[in-house]
Formats: sequence, C-alpha cells, structure tokens
Amino acid sequence: MRAQPILKVAEIFASLQGEGLRQGEATIFVRLAGCNLRCSFCDTKDAWSDGKKMTLQEILRKIQRLQSQFPCDWVCLTGGEPLLQKVGPLAAAIRKAGFRLQVETNGTFKPGFKADWWTVSPKPPGYRFHPDFGKKAKEVKLVVTRELKFRTIERLRKLFPEKVPLILQPESEKRRSLAKALCLLKEGQKKGLPRLRVMVQLHRRLQIP
Repeated sequence: MRAQPILKVAEIFASLQGEGLRQGEATIFVRLAGCNLRCSFCDTKDAWSDGKKMTLQEILRKIQRLQSQFPCDWVCLTGGEPLLQKVGPLAAAIRKAGFRLQVETNGTFKPGFKADWWTVSPKPPGYRFHPDFGKKAKEVKLVVTRELKFRTIERLRKLFPEKVPLILQPESEKRRSLAKALCLLKEGQKKGLPRLRVMVQLHRRLQIP
C-alpha cells in the first residue's frame, strides 16, 4: 500500500476570509508550516516553525469536522508558504471532496496543480514570481511596507492582465502604512493604472482568527 503524503501543518481553522477580493466569505484555512522568504513584516511568523505532521486523510477529516460546525464551500491553503511542500495531492483531494480551493502564495514556486483561486503576493526585495502566475492569478496582493516603491507597482501592473486587480494591503493596520497606501493609490490614479485598489484586513477589524 502506498504511504499517505505527510504535510507539516501550523494550524487548521474556520473563519471569514479577511483579505483580498474574497473578503468576508466563510472559509476553512489550512495554514502550512515553513517559508522560503521569512519577511520581517510577516504577521504569521508562528508558521515558520516545523508544525505538526499530518497525513492527507487527517487534514481532510479536520476540514470536514470544521465544515459540520461552520458550513462553507471554500478551503484556503496558506502559510508560511504552502507551495514549499508537495501540496498537489491535498489540493486534488480537497476539490474532489466538493470544496472550492484558494491558494495564497508568494509566487516563487511553480503552480503545478489546479486551484479555483490563486492569490499571489510577491515580496521584497525583488518581488519576483513564477511566470505561470501571469495567467493564473485571480488577484495580486502587495503588502505596503517601507520597501514598496511606486515603480514596483508600475512594473507588476504591466506583468499581469488588466482584469487582475492589484491590491495594496496596509501592513498590519499600521497608520504609516495606511497613509502610504492611499498616497500610492492616488499616484496610480494619476498615472492611469487599471484596477489598483486599497483593501484593509477585515479579520483584524472584526478581531477574529
């Protein structure tokens, strides 16, 4: 009998999606452990640790138990960086179980499996991402850090189709970041950048996981 895939999991929980275009939708989150970038501004540094080893079936059972208590159609694979691990079999199993699948990634690894929604969040200093995301991303999310420059926004806007929104997300609700996000948005409006928007983190405002 083939051994079940083992993944390192930081946590699995049910909540509302707090970021991006799916904001406010009921979602079960599978936060996978480990990250290849470890940004200083990361708000989920606990996920950098080794996490708990779980089989695919253990993860699915946990998802299904949560769904019985918190009915929803969406599962989100996040991290850390979820694509650091071999999550293809888990992604396929989640979709086979009838869920819609969102993946939140920094974009540095090739998207080698199917998902219903790819959220790509390129990170400094290079803001690099795998070219396949140019066609797969449903949204591009940029955390408004001290490092983020308008020229980076201009460059990334050209690398994704105009229909794909480019979201400026203030860093952990910091006032300086909120102010900077609005200034960047205004500059983008003056330059005619399409589908540029500012979105704050809903889960922070509601004080939920």
